[in-house]
Amino acid sequence: MPGGRLTHQDRRRIATWLAEGLGYAEIAKRLGRPTSTISREVARNGTSGDYLPDRAQQVAARRARRAGPVQAVEPPEGQPTEAARGFVDQFAGLLAATGLQRMAARVFVCLLTSGGGSLTAAELVRLLQVSPASVSKAIGYLEAMDLVGREADPGGRRERYVIDDDTWLRAWRTDTGAHAAIARAAQRGVALFGADSPAGTRLGQMGRFFDWLGGEMSGSGLTDTVMRDALTVLAALVHAARPLAVDELVRALGLPVERVADALAAIEEHPSVADPLALLRTESGTYALATRSDRLSPAQRDALAPG
Repeated sequence: MPGGRLTHQDRRRIATWLAEGLGYAEIAKRLGRPTSTISREVARNGTSGDYLPDRAQQVAARRARRAGPVQAVEPPEGQPTEAARGFVDQFAGLLAATGLQRMAARVFVCLLTSGGGSLTAAELVRLLQVSPASVSKAIGYLEAMDLVGREADPGGRRERYVIDDDTWLRAWRTDTGAHAAIARAAQRGVALFGADSPAGTRLGQMGRFFDWLGGEMSGSGLTDTVMRDALTVLAALVHAARPLAVDELVRALGLPVERVADALAAIEEHPSVADPLALLRTESGTYALATRSDRLSPAQRDALAPG
């Protein structure tokens, strides 16, 4: 049911919709779930290109079997409670210095140092000696950054806030995805304001930097198969010299629809794959290629235009 754990059928639907090129927000809407639930599910079990619902279900089942009553954070053996609290405050201060909100940092370190990597809201309130509202706000902040997840408390009606083994990978991917989104937005700005305008010049430089940064952080994040398929799709669009629909690409290339969808998604998520071209999705849902707006100035375009 909406709001509960994902079922095997839910995971199969997620895989199908990912193959069709749907975004996390649309998938979440169709399943009646928060977008963060879908993004965490996919990040925890691979990427949109290699998400396997049966494997994801098996992993979830193993995680549920391992779950059990978890002891709240206790100080290390031989140290008083004050020492453990002092460590939490000191470590939280270091994290806050990197830009994390102070209360969110304290909640995060409490979870990080707990026996099982999870605590209830009541346990966090008791350990930090703060109000439930402060804990709730901090949890919302951490969830938005994909640093904390939720799990049902075995044998109870409360939820546990959890840090799992994939926390850092999800955070890394979130940052990388944000960089790619900034790069794409900057490229749209170049087209809007003009590559020769002061705003267009600044946006072009910004777009290239974040495009490079995202690629460096993720190592492109693409498997060899997805990269080859992406280049094949680009070659097909160049050769056809006209917009093509997904089904046209599937028929012409002899590839499964899932691989074509993954290839198109990879090009959209990593614009540098197509550089100096840009993949465009038309209003009719077809795909086409154009020169990236930040690669040629209007004067250069005019000089290259046929007489």
